[in-house]
Amino acid sequence: MMLHPRDVEGKIVGLKCCLPNPLTVEHSHFFSVLPCLVCMGCVCDKQVKMGCGRARGVRRNTRDMFSKGFGNYGLPSMKTYMTQYKVGDFVDIKVNGAIHKGMPYRYYHGRTGRVWNITKSAVGVMVNKQVKGKILHKRLHIRVEHVKPSRCQEEFKNRVADHEKTKAEAKKTGTFIRTLKRLPKDPKAGYIVKAKKQTVNVMCAVPYELLA
Repeated sequence: MMLHPRDVEGKIVGLKCCLPNPLTVEHSHFFSVLPCLVCMGCVCDKQVKMGCGRARGVRRNTRDMFSKGFGNYGLPSMKTYMTQYKVGDFVDIKVNGAIHKGMPYRYYHGRTGRVWNITKSAVGVMVNKQVKGKILHKRLHIRVEHVKPSRCQEEFKNRVADHEKTKAEAKKTGTFIRTLKRLPKDPKAGYIVKAKKQTVNVMCAVPYELLA
């Protein structure tokens, strides 16, 4: 770094690069570490090594995320194309690395959304995305190779069917049902452990001894 000829108290600093105007001292510490933004050269005596930097592509960090499991290589089966989707169905977004068309962004891989539109070769999926303190409803069009029917409501629907069946039987027999809600499990009942008729060996730690 080279000082300006008029610099007596260290208030004006001129940089040894193609910048036309000198910078003040409060900015000098910033340019002493980073390269010059204009001439891409180092403004300090110590050279800064410039690397490739981190990847910023659309499919970055997806080497394992979009890879297929063992034995599942190749094009998708006919079942993928014969599956019927209706508006309002829940679907899971699972990217198929063999199909590059209609592939969603890597953020939505593994998310569950709801179908809001159906086209010839794709479905419109609405996914919730949290951005800071807000939840945005993102509407995407994804090809059918990258979605599959979700099982997120399977347990709920089975439980509702069991409750309706239980209420119908109770109404038919005239019995009273206290509650159908899911209750937490009770603690295990107490019991006594009985040992066989043998001598009981009590094991304890050996006291610390300094062995030479």
